[in-house]
Amino acid sequence: MAQDAPTVIPLAAGRRADEASDAVVTGEAVALAVRPAGFLWRALSGVIDLACSVAVLIGLIVIITSFGDRLDNAVQNALSVVAVVLAFLAYPIVWEVASHGRSVGRFAVGARIVRDDGGAAGTRHAFVRALSGVVEIYATLGGLAVIVALLNGRSKRIGDLLAGTYAQYERVPALTPSLLAMPPQLAAWAQVADVAALPDPLARRVSALLAQQARLSPQARAGLSAELAREVAPFVHPLPAVDAVTFLWAVSAARRAREVRTLDGEARRLAALTPTLARRPNAFPDR
Repeated sequence: MAQDAPTVIPLAAGRRADEASDAVVTGEAVALAVRPAGFLWRALSGVIDLACSVAVLIGLIVIITSFGDRLDNAVQNALSVVAVVLAFLAYPIVWEVASHGRSVGRFAVGARIVRDDGGAAGTRHAFVRALSGVVEIYATLGGLAVIVALLNGRSKRIGDLLAGTYAQYERVPALTPSLLAMPPQLAAWAQVADVAALPDPLARRVSALLAQQARLSPQARAGLSAELAREVAPFVHPLPAVDAVTFLWAVSAARRAREVRTLDGEARRLAALTPTLARRPNAFPDR
């Protein structure tokens, strides 16, 4: 059969390495596909947080200098040191703990600090991150934090590596109605095709390509679709002899149709059980 000998879409060796790194294994040994905040988002949030700390320091210095006539130089110097500690160490810790892993900068970019297993970060994690930030951010003007963040997949800085945390991106784009339809030439293929579940990062990339393909140049669309088709191919059998875009469209339509059938089946089973679940036992009083 022609379907068993595709000529356009070669098999891929396996998943992308970055998709595997996105998986978070919880304490119950459940793998969750999450999206870590990228380097640029973390850098932007860091700049915003640094500006907030400087603003806090300026406010404290203004308060201290307002009492200049009543304080000698030694007391003013001591209070200035305390103001620096409060602005660059205590303030980030208190804010991060009170906001459950967020800060002004991370709130602006939609990120949150969580543990490596996906749980909420606590006071200990905030203290370790803030203490290490004195060296990697302030002492080296952010150079050490930038180098370390660029060398790992989740853009972690040294404080995150020591505390066992990372920045998780929380803003999920709004869902748009899906109008996926099986290409007519693949209607027969869809009846016999076995489409396995795709990894969440790969499925998101396929959906993004199909949604934006009209705005891409022909060269970019062909290159991206061919790359994604190679990664999707190991999850599909048999492979149809079609171009990459049609293949991705057919796979997405098949996955959506299967999910719709699954949800409809669950709804029917629940509807059949509802009378039994809502019925009171015999002779049970109506209260």
